[in-house]
Amino acid sequence: MFGDQYNYYLHAGPTSMRKSFDGLCGIIRGELGREINAKDVFIFLNKGLTHIKILLYEPDGFTLFYRRLHKGRFTKPAERSGQGSTQLSAMEVLSMLWGLHLHEIKK
Repeated sequence: MFGDQYNYYLHAGPTSMRKSFDGLCGIIRGELGREINAKDVFIFLNKGLTHIKILLYEPDGFTLFYRRLHKGRFTKPAERSGQGSTQLSAMEVLSMLWGLHLHEIKK
């Protein structure tokens, strides 16, 4: 799932983790102004950055990944657009899930 064949979009604002498929699709269409397709993956974080949901549309239906941390927080990359979402690479998404801070590493 975490390959370069997808476009990854991190929703800029906090999201209620009570939202499921339809609620998250409503955010994608309403707030982000995007249509859902099989090439886009949408990432949502709660206010405390302790929960993450990843929504992927596949030809036969939706897949929703949900992860909750017992310790620590997910780290968001710096926002790069004013569109309500930030486009990420597959490596940036994986680094968020693993707790790495790639955006803070100086070259």
